[in-house]
Amino acid sequence: MNRLRHSIVLSALIAIGLVFQASAATHVPPGNRNEAQPPIPRGSAVRTNANKTTYDRKFEKVRTLLETDRRLQQKIKSTAKAYGVDPIHIVGAIVGEHTYNVDAYDHLQTYYVKAVSYLKSSFTFSHNGELVHDFISRPEFSACEDLNGSYAVWSCREQVWNQKFRGKSVGGTGYPDERFSAVFFQPFYAGQTFGIGQLNPLTALQLTDTVNKVSGYPKLSHTDPQGVYKAIMDPDVSLAYVAATLKHAIQAYRRIAGFDISSNPGVTATLYNLGDPEMRARKLASENAERKRRGEPQKLPEENYYGWLVNDRMDELQQLVARF
Repeated sequence: MNRLRHSIVLSALIAIGLVFQASAATHVPPGNRNEAQPPIPRGSAVRTNANKTTYDRKFEKVRTLLETDRRLQQKIKSTAKAYGVDPIHIVGAIVGEHTYNVDAYDHLQTYYVKAVSYLKSSFTFSHNGELVHDFISRPEFSACEDLNGSYAVWSCREQVWNQKFRGKSVGGTGYPDERFSAVFFQPFYAGQTFGIGQLNPLTALQLTDTVNKVSGYPKLSHTDPQGVYKAIMDPDVSLAYVAATLKHAIQAYRRIAGFDISSNPGVTATLYNLGDPEMRARKLASENAERKRRGEPQKLPEENYYGWLVNDRMDELQQLVARF
C-alpha cells in the first residue's frame, strides 16, 4: 500500500511539474525581431541567378501552387491536424524552401512522378566507396546503439561524426569538414534536398519513428536509399515529415529553452531551414542563463533571412491558409 501511495504521489508530482513547465514557457510573439532581413547566403543567390530568376518570382511561383492546388491544400490541412501544428507553419517552411532553395514545380503531380523515378535509380548512401552502414558500425558509434528511437540514434551518430571525424584524419583516411548529411546522404551533390518540403535524407531518417507512429508510413532505413528518396519526394509522405520536423522544433524549444514558438512561423521556418533544433535550443538556454546571471533581459529566439521572409509576408500567407 505504501509503495502504491508513493507511486501515486510521484505521478502527481511529475504531472504538476509538467504543467508548471508548460505554463512557465515564455510566449514568443508573432513578427520579426530584426527590422531588416538578415543576409542571404551567397549559395542561394548563385542558384537563383543561374536559373535567371529572382526571389520575388520564386515566391510568387510557390504561392501560386499553394493558392491553386486544392489537393495540396487539403493535404497540408489534414497533415497539420494529425501532428498538432498550425498549417501556417507547414506553408512557411514550403514557401521559404522554394523561395531560397529551388523553384516549385507547377503541379503537385510532378512531385509524384519524380518520387517514382528514384526507385529506378542506382545510388548508395556512402563516401569514397564506404557505405554509411559500414561506417556507423565502427566502435566510435557503439554508444548510439543503446539509445531508443530514430531521432536519438541518428542525432547521436551525427554528433559522433562532428566530434571524431569531421575535418579529421582517422586511420589514415581524411574526412571532409562538412555536415554528416552532406557527406553520406546526398549522393548527387552536397546540399541537395528534395520534394515539396525540400527535405534532407538524414532528417527523414531521424524522424521516421514519429512519422511511422502518427501517419503509419513504413519506417525508413539507411540501407534502402531509394526508399528514403521516394519518401521525401512523395508529397503525401513528405508533408508528414515536414510536419514532424516542425513539431519537434516547437517541442524542443519549449522543453529545453523554455520558449513557446508556436505563434511565430518565422522562427519555426528558421529552425526548419537550419536543422538541429535541440542543439540550438540548448545554446539559447545557456546564453539566457548567462544573461540572467548578469542581470540582463532574456534573448528571444530570432529569425534568419528565411524565417524573416515568412514573417514579413505573414498577412498574405495567413489569408492563403484561411482558404484551405
